[in-house]
Amino acid sequence: MSKAKKGDKVRIHYTGTLDDGTQFDSSAGSDPLEFELGANQVIPGFEDAIMGMSPGATDKIRIPAEQAYGPRREEMVLTAPRSEIPPELNPEVGQQLQLQHPSGEDVAVVVTEVTDDAVTLDGNHPLAGQALSFELELVEIL
Repeated sequence: MSKAKKGDKVRIHYTGTLDDGTQFDSSAGSDPLEFELGANQVIPGFEDAIMGMSPGATDKIRIPAEQAYGPRREEMVLTAPRSEIPPELNPEVGQQLQLQHPSGEDVAVVVTEVTDDAVTLDGNHPLAGQALSFELELVEIL
């Protein structure tokens, strides 16, 4: 039976949980996730776990934060004076916004605090700083 290797397109089912047991994502009830191994389409630890698996195989893995979305970085949190927020924008906690970095790159941020004087924006991935656990099933190698 063949084993998944770099360059293979694979289809997998997965369920992702945090250390406290909170489920953050799952392919249950939908089509399997399809991606190419070695193409950096998923986080490195996730991809590494699929390498060497055969279709039908299952595995449980825990990926440390460094191999997932990296550590939470405080320099990715910005507090902007309310006067710098466009007047037509009414920011609310939890709202996702796109900012443009001076380099021209779009950066996704989440509003984490709103006061009369300022708005706090967090550019960290929501799962940054967290270890991720997955139950994996390699459905097929395409």
